[in-house]
Amino acid sequence: MYDVIVVGGGHAGCEAALACARLGQKTLLVTGNLKNIADMPCNPSIGGPAKGIVVREIDALGGEMARNIDKSSLQMKRLNTKKGPAVWALRAQADKITYPQKMKKTLEKQKNLILKESLVEDLIVENKTIKGVVLEDGTHIFSKVVILTTGTYLKASILIGDQKKSEGPHGERSSLFLSDKLKKLGFSILRLKTGTPPRIKKESIHFEETTLEEGNKELLTFSYDSNTSTAYHLQIPCYLTYTNEKTHKIIMDNLKKSSMYGGYVEGVGPRYCPSIEDKVVRFHDKERHQLFLEPESMYYDDIYIQGLSTSMPVDIQEQIVHSIKGLEDAVFVKYAYAIEYDAIDSKQLKPSLETKIIENLFTAGQINGTSGYEEAAGQGLLAGINACLKLQGKPPLILKRNESYIGVLIDDLVTKGVKDPYRLLTSRAEYRLLLRDDNADLRLRPYGYQIGLIDSKRYEKFLTKKQDILEVLEKVKKTKISPTKELNDFLQQIGSSPISSGISFYELLKRPEFTIEHCKKWIDLPYQEEVLKEVEIEIQYEGYIKKAEKEAEKMLALENVSIPETIHYQNIPNIASEAKQKLEEIRPTSLGQASRISGVNPSDIAILSIYLKRGQYESKRV
Repeated sequence: MYDVIVVGGGHAGCEAALACARLGQKTLLVTGNLKNIADMPCNPSIGGPAKGIVVREIDALGGEMARNIDKSSLQMKRLNTKKGPAVWALRAQADKITYPQKMKKTLEKQKNLILKESLVEDLIVENKTIKGVVLEDGTHIFSKVVILTTGTYLKASILIGDQKKSEGPHGERSSLFLSDKLKKLGFSILRLKTGTPPRIKKESIHFEETTLEEGNKELLTFSYDSNTSTAYHLQIPCYLTYTNEKTHKIIMDNLKKSSMYGGYVEGVGPRYCPSIEDKVVRFHDKERHQLFLEPESMYYDDIYIQGLSTSMPVDIQEQIVHSIKGLEDAVFVKYAYAIEYDAIDSKQLKPSLETKIIENLFTAGQINGTSGYEEAAGQGLLAGINACLKLQGKPPLILKRNESYIGVLIDDLVTKGVKDPYRLLTSRAEYRLLLRDDNADLRLRPYGYQIGLIDSKRYEKFLTKKQDILEVLEKVKKTKISPTKELNDFLQQIGSSPISSGISFYELLKRPEFTIEHCKKWIDLPYQEEVLKEVEIEIQYEGYIKKAEKEAEKMLALENVSIPETIHYQNIPNIASEAKQKLEEIRPTSLGQASRISGVNPSDIAILSIYLKRGQYESKRV
């Protein structure tokens, strides 16, 4: 008998299993192939816009992804530095050999965690409560909680042109029966699709015809507790090239041969990560699309063509690739493919990621309709945390939209659902200036400590950082400087206006051209770089941050109005019929969540608010 069984060893499963085991629960992780734990079947990277911030949030809460990528990256880059801090993010090229190996070792060493290789083909359910799982050989294993993190393996099919095979990534067996069992239990099943580009031999590429793309030279880490990164020493470069008119003609001439346009695909593909044929059709006015040539590992020479996902037949794939500058003689190692798989309707989940249909059954990752390693890992961590909190008789951890990108992600899933694989974007976060790359620990580390995933040593380090930030803020506020010739000459040198009277460094730092580094010329600031940068951002964007905080306060006022589970929406007069139907379907836990449901208008929220204030609810639901 286990406390928790985690089904699936991908990025969601790893975080869920580690969280549960670290919180003292006897945990079993069951996966189809132990060699593919934390596998990266698609892109060889971690991070990017919004996603990179999720990785830092995972670290702030006590998860593993950030620390693991810091130990196994080939290149590290800070993106969007020419824009404001709301969209800054880290992105690492991952070593596809090292990353899974190190994560597997972490799992194997973890106390309270057992790994087992098998497929789960059924769930043990009694009185709408999960009791365990049934393996493919008929073995029954019992537990108090089950977390499903099945990735793309539910009835997975690989498609290349008109060829379709019932298998998962790397030609592995797919889970053929579990999604049917879920359907019988009352879950709505979606059919989704994603895909991957070809891999080619490094030695066959004419790199002189492409553009070099190097990582940053300074030490960058995802984890707040890392002091080293493999990328800092290795820095294996990427390269940039483009499609062209010839490429697009080949695609258009053979469009019906692709799985998608030939009618062979059942599932809905990702809107924000389309195949190359989809890009050419949808953005026909564009003369070219950029392609990044990315190394997959330091142990072999396969190059991943980022941006060239396709389901064309192999002969057409070769024509497409050979039409691209620098790839005229490219030798294929692996052809591109599309993959279809089953997922559940995420509106059937509570904000804790526990299902509404079966008690103590949680789901995380691509089974919930998301795409991406980072989105999966964030869900896995929260599912693991909330499974443990439920076993402890404590309320779940529900991250709000102004607190984290993980909160935005989960709220979008359970409130709006998905029609195509969900990808996290900065534009989805209305408070993105508050959800920055630099302050994930300030936002979330206290939660990690309270839950028990952050130990006292790491928390003390965090408290020291907070104190240092306050000290620097106080120092630049109190320290004033007179309008000396030296200062005014310097201000003129950096393109800033001279001063005529004494001014604090706090006021000077409000000028975008004046940085915390400039302060060091006059003030002793013996603090870590991350502390100084945090102060600089807080001062330079103070007005915008305060405005965002005020907007968030309005949202929180609605979030703090809880909606009882017993409410009967059909009995509330004057709410629109569509709103009643949507409210009954999703069963929001707060007025804030209700306000974000598609089809529920502000007038419906106003009526619902008045109804809640009266405190008269029907005890029976439809």
